[in-house]
Amino acid sequence: MVEGEKSREEKNRLPRMVLCVCTGKCPGFAKMDIWDFINICRNELPVEFAFVHPQLCTEDGDRFFADFLRKGERYLVAGCAPAMQYKLFRDAFRNAGLDEKEALIPIDVREMTTEQAVKVVKETLEKNGYNIDTK
Repeated sequence: MVEGEKSREEKNRLPRMVLCVCTGKCPGFAKMDIWDFINICRNELPVEFAFVHPQLCTEDGDRFFADFLRKGERYLVAGCAPAMQYKLFRDAFRNAGLDEKEALIPIDVREMTTEQAVKVVKETLEKNGYNIDTK
């Protein structure tokens, strides 16, 4: 295998999913039932697991990422705008030895209903090479 090339096992690994709800009080999540959303994602979609974090862009979010991020894994983060996620989480990913452009799959799910957010996650997974029919 050429250096920098991913193994077949790495390519086939399911992404780890985090829903960041911006303290849970952000009006951008008012239309979504976050618990229905996260349960649909973790039970029906090709993700290793899915859970809710209250606010990844804070100091405890940095500590969480320092403990959570692992080489060879991909991370689907549903929350705010992708450009904002790249900016906010860049240092955490780099400190873990990861290229955020490769390891982070950011999705903006604000202002969406549960159904709309699930649809966007499915589309994003498919776009990133995951088969949504194989959970």
